[in-house]
Amino acid sequence: MAIVQCVPNFSEGRDLEKIEKIVNPLRGKEGVKLLNYEADKNYNRLVVTVIGEPQKVKEAVFESIGIATKLIDLNNHKGQHSRFGATDVCPFIPIKDMDMNDAIKLAKELGEEVANKYKIPVFLYEQAASKPGRENLATVRKGEYEGLEEKLKDTNWSPDFGEAKKHSTAGAIAIGARRPLIAYNINLDTENIEIASKIAKTIRHSSGGYRYIKAGPVEVPERKITQVTMNLTDYTKTSMYRAFEAVKMEAKRYGVNVTGSEVVGLCPMEALVDVASYYLGLEDFSLDKVLETSLME
Repeated sequence: MAIVQCVPNFSEGRDLEKIEKIVNPLRGKEGVKLLNYEADKNYNRLVVTVIGEPQKVKEAVFESIGIATKLIDLNNHKGQHSRFGATDVCPFIPIKDMDMNDAIKLAKELGEEVANKYKIPVFLYEQAASKPGRENLATVRKGEYEGLEEKLKDTNWSPDFGEAKKHSTAGAIAIGARRPLIAYNINLDTENIEIASKIAKTIRHSSGGYRYIKAGPVEVPERKITQVTMNLTDYTKTSMYRAFEAVKMEAKRYGVNVTGSEVVGLCPMEALVDVASYYLGLEDFSLDKVLETSLME
């Protein structure tokens, strides 16, 4: 049986009642398993992870997008995470008995349905991108909601589905297909956002840093810290420990300490085993060894 993972991100991280309504269509459905959902009030963003049979997952996510479209008004939305849509991004990740082409097909099906039913312009990104220059989500989302109307006047940015007209409250949506990534944040014991920004610029690929890191700065005022927030787009090529050590090294330049880190959403076990192997200095330590030990117990 084919299994797909979907990680829709919604632009609501503060109103618990709205969050529960958005997530509810992903609960209790045959062939669909809600694995995790995390809301962040500083980002004002909700990240959901769901897994299951491809068509059933697509149908459940489609319903959630509809609810988010009704509940979220981006004209009144403020948060530290970039966004241009009520449902900002919705990637499909092939997990079992399906390949990337299957995930791309699923993304296109959902995109067409969202444009037709909810009248939201849809951009395909990552592996599903329809043209060069649309693979990178940051490029697709550049200008955010506030700049979307002007962006859509440019014929180079005609949506893949729907009219070249932003939804009056829900903006646009990026739907795509990609490999698993890790959303990873590293905490700094400073409130100076400029320091976090400089560190992020140093380590991210777009500024000459590590090939598979996308990074930016975030303030967390209630904890009196800042974060370097990042996506590791291929953890097998740029590991979590490498990102962590790079941030630690750069933080020393500014007399700042790394006080901790967090994973947002789910994380492949292989990535965590890799981290453990590095920091514990274990020989012949691998995911296969971990699974073998677990089976023996």
